[in-house]
Amino acid sequence: MARQLTLVPAPPPEAAAAVLGTVWPALRRSLDGGAPLAVLPAGSGPADAARAVLRPDEPLEPGTDLVVVTSGSTGGGRGVLLSAAALRASATATLDRLGGPGSWLLALPTSAVGGLQVLVRSAVAGREPAVLARGETLAAAAARLPGGDRRYTSLVPTQLRRLLADEPEALASFDAVLVGGAAADPALLERARAAGVRVRTTYGMSETAGGCVYDGVPLDGVRVRVTEGVELAGPVLASGYRLDPAGTAAAFADGWFRTRDAGSLAPDGTLTVHGRLDDVVISGGVNVSPQAVEAALREHPTVADAVVTGLPDPEWGQRVVAAVVPAAGAVPQLAELRPWVADRLGAAAAPRALTLVDAVPTLHTGKPDRRSVLRTLGEHP
Repeated sequence: MARQLTLVPAPPPEAAAAVLGTVWPALRRSLDGGAPLAVLPAGSGPADAARAVLRPDEPLEPGTDLVVVTSGSTGGGRGVLLSAAALRASATATLDRLGGPGSWLLALPTSAVGGLQVLVRSAVAGREPAVLARGETLAAAAARLPGGDRRYTSLVPTQLRRLLADEPEALASFDAVLVGGAAADPALLERARAAGVRVRTTYGMSETAGGCVYDGVPLDGVRVRVTEGVELAGPVLASGYRLDPAGTAAAFADGWFRTRDAGSLAPDGTLTVHGRLDDVVISGGVNVSPQAVEAALREHPTVADAVVTGLPDPEWGQRVVAAVVPAAGAVPQLAELRPWVADRLGAAAAPRALTLVDAVPTLHTGKPDRRSVLRTLGEHP
């Protein structure tokens, strides 16, 4: 008999503690062979889009215990089919890498694999997680974790940047702070480590049940190779995409998952990821990395944060455009930022359009929403 998906809405950020009464018990049941689960993002628009991908009335693919809808940062989202075995393999390898089981603080949305894996790791460790609610201090949330236990949390770079500015002592109280979901600036990581924060960078995605490479080193059982892009294998892999056999065949073959990330392997096997293969902006025949431009912009004293993408341009093919969050009391100017970036990365990388935003737009996964920047700057070039 075919199994059917159970859909559970993710609580909104202001009611994040409700995770413990909704998503947490549903996830534990799915890990133990109960009803297969998918968590819908908060908000009617994202939830409706996820529901359209999940198609809960259709029978579920065999061997699936959890379906995670990807963010669709470069196109339509997909439903990633994960087994309880893959989720447990990822969580167990993570706990082994970090030094043993501990208590987790959930600070990520549970509709994305990063937040869900905090819950899986908690279940594998036999602990109930604490939850960071919107507007709550990190110190207050961390105080709910049991004393005398190892303490862990997982953040995206934007969260690390904000918390490092506001609560460095609270961050430093954790035995490990995992940072993933997007590339973290080396300068940000250096500042965090100088403040005593035990940062561990992670690389992975929904198709690998979350982070599977820590500080460039694959978790136990995970294999990495680089062909046209980074490819990953091991017990953490998903079985494919929801109701998408063609997409599954294109991405999964012979036990390997083909990412769309560029990368390189050092002689000792350490992986360095250089960004998305399809994120590169080609301006005047020069390949420009949006992540490198973002990092350069964040070094400018008037910029607190930035997200960069490319717009079509009749002369240059594409032009680099940026949305930036001003530093306190500052008003970033394009005339100042262009030479700043050009001096560091070359003229082709210098933004040709700028918009100021209160916060970097993000997807439900916490990743920067480059398509939102495209829409904004496309309407206001």
